[in-house]
Parts: sequence; structure tokens; C-alpha cells
Amino acid sequence: MTCRVVLHKLADMYGVSDLEEALPVDLVPVKSVHVEVCQNASSTRHREEIKEHVTKLLHRQQVSYGDMNITEFDEPYLKEHVKWISICDTELEGSGQKQAIDLCQAGLHLHVFQLSTDGPAMEELEDEDMAAASHWLLPAADFDGIWDNLVFDSSIKSQLLQYASTTLLFSDCKVDSNIISWNRVVLLHGPPGTGKTSLCKALAQKLSIRLSDRYHYGQLIEINSHSLFSKWFSESGKLVMKMFQKIQELINDQDALVCVLIDEVESLTAARKSAVNGTEPSDAIRVVNALLTQIDQIKRYPNVLILTTSNVTEAIDLAFVDRADIKQYIGPPSPPAIFKIFHSCVKELMRARIIDPAQQLLDLRGLEVMRFIENDATKLSHRLKEIAFKSEGLSGRTLRKLPFLAHALYVKTTPVSLEDYLSALSDAVDKQFKEREELADT
Repeated sequence: MTCRVVLHKLADMYGVSDLEEALPVDLVPVKSVHVEVCQNASSTRHREEIKEHVTKLLHRQQVSYGDMNITEFDEPYLKEHVKWISICDTELEGSGQKQAIDLCQAGLHLHVFQLSTDGPAMEELEDEDMAAASHWLLPAADFDGIWDNLVFDSSIKSQLLQYASTTLLFSDCKVDSNIISWNRVVLLHGPPGTGKTSLCKALAQKLSIRLSDRYHYGQLIEINSHSLFSKWFSESGKLVMKMFQKIQELINDQDALVCVLIDEVESLTAARKSAVNGTEPSDAIRVVNALLTQIDQIKRYPNVLILTTSNVTEAIDLAFVDRADIKQYIGPPSPPAIFKIFHSCVKELMRARIIDPAQQLLDLRGLEVMRFIENDATKLSHRLKEIAFKSEGLSGRTLRKLPFLAHALYVKTTPVSLEDYLSALSDAVDKQFKEREELADT
């Protein structure tokens, strides 16, 4: 396919007449492309058969401009057996710029999977009247789409995928862990509401999809360490041992990829401080030591990954920090990241026809101004850019709520024009900062 044909396709996508001068694009000979294929829950066809049909479809498609989702199919076979196809993570490497990818020349890595709709189960310890953890079978419908909707300023998503790949490579090549050490532990730390826990869950989901040819299914065990240490001191470390015995049973199944999520891991430090201050000293130490010992024991298994989060950086126990292979700070998003978050929210409201889809926003590529003739689309995109800069300092959790609050507080009719909605969103941002000031003054 020629570059000119690609440009015409992109011009149609953006609704402009001449994209060639405004946006020079080369058809990039990418070596490999990951394609995730969600198989319908009712389909019983073999994965290899579905891969053949999807490959033919992508070769007919010929080109992908960055990430691309396909949800509608002309071919009856795909209509019956495939829910959606996603060409993904094309911008995780390099500068983050979108590229026109030649699908006929690229190596297509297809990952076919089916989503579990069972929801979380509660893991209860024997003879105990409380749940030790939540347990998901992966890939789970509960986590569908989280990975794509998480926006960070750093390339943390790419780094985590590469980290997981390296842990498997070292295990497969039987690298002596007594010579080169790796613990299969990831620590994400930073203020609340920045997406740490969501990223852990999304990573577990992503790995269960990417490794679907290697592992038949994935397991996610989410432990709330705050609850663990605040309620179980009286039972010492034996309850921690019971909990990890259940995890060990899952790890023993070599067909399963097991991800253990420990939220609010700084509770480890709270237990240590209790010991130092003389509050239940021996029992607190036993609880912490039991957990660290169990982590040390399960790290030798190739099919396990331990994902942890902390909201209080200075409170993280040094004994645990030493065990983390990756220690990544996750902070509030920058204006470019905020723009991407708001942009995705506006697109979703257009899809739902809450915002009139007649008007469109242009993707400003991380706030780089594209050389288009000024029109309504670029004016509205720059308006959204201004709102993104004004929103700096808000957490990702807050930013995701603002599109709802903008409609609830300031929109009178539905569907609303994009211009009016952006005004409402701007007002919602102003209100958010005003409320924070009022709370700070009380």
C-alpha cells in the first residue's frame, strides 16, 4: 500500500480534505504487532482456527494507524465467534507518536482468549469467619478495557510488560537465581487515586491474555494487607501461613499464571512500629516475618508474580523494599496525560450519544499542535487542551469522575453539543478546586 493511500484513509478518519501536507506519514515496516482477539463466550472453535480468519481480515485491512479496535465484521464466521479484535500497544515503545503500520508485512502475534464473567470469589480461611482475599479467574470481564484507559506520563506499562517477559525468559533458560537474583515483586507507590491498584489488576489481565498460549488461564488473588494486619494480630502468623497455603495450591497448577496483589503494603511498617512501641511486639513481628517468608518461598515458581501498592512512600518497610525488583512512583497526571483522559471520556460520551456526535475532536498527539487549517474540530481540541492544563493537580480518580459531574451539574439537555459540554466540563473543574479550598479552610 502506498503512503498516499494511507493518507487518504487517515483523511477520511479525521474528516479533512487534505491530510498529506498537514501530517506527513510513512508506512512503517513494524517487525511485530500484538493483536488481542476476544472470542465469544458461546464459541467452541479452536484458537488456531480463529487466528486464521483474523489474520486474513487484517491482511485485507492492510494498514493500522496506531492502536485500532474492530467490533463489526462482514464475515459470518467472525460475527459468530469473535467479539472484538484489538491491535494494541503500538505506541508503548519509542516517542509515543502514532504510526501507520503495514499489517501485511508485520509479524502478527495473535492472542485469542475468552472473558470469564463469574466475578470475584471470596477466599475464606478454614475455621475463620472472615475473607482473606478476593479471587478472580482471568481474563475477567470485570477488568476488560482497564489497561487501555489507564494513562501515565512514563512508559510504566511498557516497562511492566518487559519485566514480566524477562522473568519468564530467565526461568525458561534456567538462570541460576543464586547468581542472578530476581524476586517477581513489583511495588507501585504514590498518592491515592493515581491508578496504582487499577494498573496492577490491568497488568494481571494483560499478562493472562498475552501468555494465553503458555498458560491456560490466569488467577488474581487480591489481599488487603491493612485488613490483614489490623484484625489478625491475635492469631499471630498462622493465619498468614493458611492464606499462602491456598495461594500455593493455585501456584502448583503449572497451567495457571498466578498474580498476587497486596494493596496498601505499608501496613507492614505499621506492624513493625507496633513492635517497636511495645504494642503486641512478638505477634506483630511474627505476622510480618511470616508474610516476608512466604514471599521468599513462592518466588522460585515461574508462574507467579507479586504486585503491591503503597500510598505512603516513607512508611514502606525496608525489608519489603529490598525484595521489590521494580519500585515505580505513580503521581498525578500531567496536562498531556489529562488531555488524553478527557479525550477518551468525550469519545465515550459521543459513542453513547450523550454528546452530539456530529462534532468531533482531533487527537492533538500529546498537545503537539498539528498543522491543520483552523476549523471547529481544532478549536474544540484546543479548548479541551486548556481545560487539561487547568486541571493539573487533580488525581486520575477525580479526573474520571469530572465528565459525569459536568453533565450532572451543568448540562440541561441531552444530547448536548460538544461546545456546550466542554464549557460544562470547565465549570466542573473550577468547582472541584473551589471545593478543595473550602475543605482546606475548615
